[in-house]
Amino acid sequence: MNPNTAPAGAKALTAKLSTLDRYLALWILVAMAVGLSLGRLVPGIGAALDSIQVAGISLPIATGLLVMMYPVLAKVRYNETGRVLGDRKLMLTSLVINWVLAPAFMFILAWIFLSDLPEYRTGLIIVGLARCIAMVFIWNDLACGDREAAAVLVAINSLFQVFAFGALGWFYLQLLPGWLGLERTSAVFSFVTITLSVLVFLGIPLVAGFLTRTLGEKAKGRQWYEGTFLPRIGPWALYGLLFTIVVLFALQGQNIAAAPFDVLRIALPLLVYFVVVFGVSMLVGRGLGLGYERTTTLAFTAASNNFELAIAVAIATFGVTSGQALAGVVGPLIEVPLLIGLVYVALYSRKFFPVRIQA
Repeated sequence: MNPNTAPAGAKALTAKLSTLDRYLALWILVAMAVGLSLGRLVPGIGAALDSIQVAGISLPIATGLLVMMYPVLAKVRYNETGRVLGDRKLMLTSLVINWVLAPAFMFILAWIFLSDLPEYRTGLIIVGLARCIAMVFIWNDLACGDREAAAVLVAINSLFQVFAFGALGWFYLQLLPGWLGLERTSAVFSFVTITLSVLVFLGIPLVAGFLTRTLGEKAKGRQWYEGTFLPRIGPWALYGLLFTIVVLFALQGQNIAAAPFDVLRIALPLLVYFVVVFGVSMLVGRGLGLGYERTTTLAFTAASNNFELAIAVAIATFGVTSGQALAGVVGPLIEVPLLIGLVYVALYSRKFFPVRIQA
C-alpha cells in the first residue's frame, strides 16, 4: 500500500485489511495469553521447549522467526536497494540513533528505574544493545514503510551487531559506570552466539527471500510474482509471528507469573524507551525530509530490539534463571503489543508528511 495514495480515514484503511491484519492486536494478545497459560499450567513445557536447541539456538523460536521473516523478505525488490544506499541522510541517521543514542538512552533508563536491581538493570542494558533484525520487518510492512530501506538498514545493523555488541557491552557495563562512579558488571559475551543469531535469524530468510524473488520473476515475471505468489505466502508472516509469541511466553510463563512486580519494574523503562525512541525518530525523519515511508522505517528500526539475541546472550552469560534473562523476556512482552499500537500511530501520522509526486 502506498502511504500517499491510501485512504485518509481510519475506517477506510481498516476496511482494506484482511481479518488477520484487522484484528492482529487481538490475536497477539491471545497468543501471549496462550503462551503464558501453557508455561504456567503445563508442567515441564518450558524445559521441554528450551531443550530443543542446536548450537545454543532455540529451534522452536528459530522456526517461528524464519516463517515470519521469509514472506516479508520475499517482498523486497532487491534490485532497488541501491537507491537506499545512496540516501546518506537515512544511513547516517539510522546509525547514530541505533548505535549511539538508543543504547545510551537505555543505559540511562536502566539506572533511573532499576538502580537497586543490578541483574534486571544489566539485562535491560543488554536489550538496548541488541538492535532488531527480525520483527521490525513485520511492523514496517504493516505501517507501509519502505521495504528496501528496511532490508538495507537491518543488514547494516546486523554487521554492526556482530562486531560492536561485545565492545559496547564492555563500555556500558564496565567502562562508563566506572567513569561515573557507578557499580560495574563483569560480562564476556560470546562472539559465536552473536554471529549465529545474525546468520540464522537474518541470513537464512534473507537468502531465501532473494532467491525466491530472483527465480520467481525470472520464471513467471514480476506481475505474477507480486500479484499472485506474494499474496499467497503473505499471511504466513503473521502466522510465524503468533507462533513465536506463543513459544516465547510458554518458555518463560513460570518466571513471569512468579515475579509480577519485578516484571512491572522492568516494563516501565521499556515502555518509556519504545515510545520516546519511536517518537524522536519520526520527528527527526520528518525534519530531515526523508518522507513518510523511510521515516517510518527509520523509526521502527530504531525502536525495535533483537529480543532473541538479548535472551540468548543473557542466558549464555548469566544463566537461564537469571534476572538478566527475565529482563530479556519482558522485552517482547512490552514491545510486541506496544509496537502494534505504534503501527497505527505511524499510519495516522502520514497526513503530516508532504505528498511526493511520483515521476
